[in-house]
Amino acid sequence: MYAKEAKEYYEKELQSIIEGGLYKDELLIDSPQGRKIGVEGHRGKVLNFCANNYLGLANNWRVKLAAIWGIIRWGYGLSSVPFICGTQTIHKKLEKKLSEFLKTEDTILYSSCEAANIGLFEVILGFDVIISDQLSHATIIDGARLWQVINKKKLEQGQALLPEVRVFKHSDMQDLEKHLQETQDKRFRLIAVDGVFSMDGDIAPLEEICDLAEKYNALVLVDDSHATGFFGPTGRGTPEYWGVIDRVDIITSTMGKALGGAVGGFTSSSKEIIDLLRQRSRPRLFSNAVPPVVVVATMKILDMIGKTTALRDKLEENTAYFRKGIGGLGFDIQPGIHPIIPVMLYDAQKAVAMAKRLVEEGIYVRAFSFPVVPKGQARIRVQISATHTRKDLDFALGKFAKVGRELSIIK
Repeated sequence: MYAKEAKEYYEKELQSIIEGGLYKDELLIDSPQGRKIGVEGHRGKVLNFCANNYLGLANNWRVKLAAIWGIIRWGYGLSSVPFICGTQTIHKKLEKKLSEFLKTEDTILYSSCEAANIGLFEVILGFDVIISDQLSHATIIDGARLWQVINKKKLEQGQALLPEVRVFKHSDMQDLEKHLQETQDKRFRLIAVDGVFSMDGDIAPLEEICDLAEKYNALVLVDDSHATGFFGPTGRGTPEYWGVIDRVDIITSTMGKALGGAVGGFTSSSKEIIDLLRQRSRPRLFSNAVPPVVVVATMKILDMIGKTTALRDKLEENTAYFRKGIGGLGFDIQPGIHPIIPVMLYDAQKAVAMAKRLVEEGIYVRAFSFPVVPKGQARIRVQISATHTRKDLDFALGKFAKVGRELSIIK
């Protein structure tokens, strides 16, 4: 009986999602990830403007050759968690390379940046306080929630007291300072932000955040997933962009975006924090080690981007060109310099309709709506790659103009 009731409940929930225009179908691609991709049910390839493939390395031939060699030399998988028999010498080499690249003392690998974020707070904080940006990534929020539950204090009559998570207004330094002032009685305070906020593409003001952290003796965590490898003068991310590499305490990030786009994440910090994570971080202790193929390919990518900034320079050029062009057409876009370019439509059904028409016109983009973004903030999130040509960008701008006029979004 309960199974039937549950099934009916789930059906109603799904129907409400569909009726609200919030249902997220998955378009299937039948080609490698890249500048152009094949989409099931669509004749010919379409230009891809929605991947995190910022440097265009997901299907790069040098990376693929390194990956093939990695499988031949090191095998397909480890069949073990790192502390039992899942750590190869190449894992330690990659951790060292990442530390050298980010200019930190040490690095620990995870199966994803989600795992890195979820496995962080429970280890380095007790009954302390996290002060998180209003738009911090969902995985930071989930990691904070887990930490709260693990560190709850049992009170009388079955009640529980949780450690505090405070949320400051997005990039509002006055509000952040207020929270820091009000929590000076706490042992540790940790400020948690995204280096680049993934839905809007805006950059956390890390210089000001670090100033406040030093003033009030707080730690700073930056999830730099949408910056590592390409943002900043040499691609070392938002700490390099703001000139605060030596002032950020903890960086979490991913190999699943600019660094090849496969899987895997990491935390990079002081030796003490990383050693403690090796001992106690549950997502690390109870997940298989990162596959050797990803490790070897990532080392190749770090070598490539360490020798030249040509790809990040091209990405920067493409981003500036497209931002100017799409704004000139009359679309409402979030200002900035990052290759994430939100085209704001506000209405979820209109965003879905526009994305569908753009795919039909040869431009692969996706609509973003609640709960990924707040209600009333639906958008098309365009993402630029270093592999896009000027012809690609002009073609995309032309299609945005055509579909935007068809749907009465622009004049």
